[in-house]
Amino acid sequence: MRQTPTVFVILFSLLAAFSVSCKGKKSDKKPETAKEITAAPVIGQETLLLLKDLEENGDYVNSQYFPSLIKASVVNEELTGKNLILDLRSPELFAKGHIKGAVNKKFGELPEYFQSGIKPFEFDKIILVCEDGQVSSYTTALLRMMGYGNVFAMRWGMGGWNKSYAEEGWMKGVSGKYEDRLEVISNEIPLAKGMPEINTGMATGQEIGEERFRKIFEVGTSEILISADDVFSDPEKYFVINLERKDKYDDGHIPGAVRYKPEETLGFADVMSTIPYDRTVVIYCGTGHNSAFASAFLRLFGYDARTLKYGNNCFMYDKMVKEKSKLSWLPFTLEESNDFPVVK
Repeated sequence: MRQTPTVFVILFSLLAAFSVSCKGKKSDKKPETAKEITAAPVIGQETLLLLKDLEENGDYVNSQYFPSLIKASVVNEELTGKNLILDLRSPELFAKGHIKGAVNKKFGELPEYFQSGIKPFEFDKIILVCEDGQVSSYTTALLRMMGYGNVFAMRWGMGGWNKSYAEEGWMKGVSGKYEDRLEVISNEIPLAKGMPEINTGMATGQEIGEERFRKIFEVGTSEILISADDVFSDPEKYFVINLERKDKYDDGHIPGAVRYKPEETLGFADVMSTIPYDRTVVIYCGTGHNSAFASAFLRLFGYDARTLKYGNNCFMYDKMVKEKSKLSWLPFTLEESNDFPVVK
């Protein structure tokens, strides 16, 4: 039976307390080898409080609603319903064409807009849209964790709405240029060392979360995505996390990538403590949607987490197409897009 994050929080607190109490004391027993010397993972009090608060308020990242994605076809069917579509693209792109009824909002405006600009729960669904789906997925994860349980990200972004956007976005983003550099050996999860230290100065998990969300929306989205060219130019520069099934991971992954199980990582302090907090973390999945959700959670806790734009599609696309039936890959094609109208 898998332990809950709360159990691990208590365990780490006890380990930390024991470590402090033993300082300065001599021991007659010496370890036989250096491998037997392991330090307890360092997890700050604010981090523990935030983990506990998120768990007690629904544990969204380990629920059936994670990730909260919606197809463009469903959005189109419900255009006359009581839904709100928020377009996160630039005003220039929005003006050139958008979904009928959509409201253009900047990422940094969303917290205030949700608090005083609208009554969020008067809508059946609030649907976030961006160019390709990754920024809206990242934003949806944040808003869901803030308690807005009716927020969804439209899969594939505007690329899923109309083929003209898909041809300019997704179809130019897919590539098989790094297929000859894939690795098939398994890389082990590192030893747990701890998590980033959160220093908001707040006393409760709720207050800490509010401050962290405020900071994240203030920082913006300019550094949440990373390209395949950047990663493959120097893979050792990053700690790369693969969020695919084991058979897909074994079939070929980015050199040095470590596979983490999505359902057993986020919110579990013992596992999150194995993710280096002093390195840039690159997360990837098949399409970049799930990894964007995961990046939001890790960034909330202070990790420098980036999602690989377009996921596997951006570096092993041809292989995905060839093995689509064998491994249930999801290579983007124009069949994933639609011909729904846009207004100017």
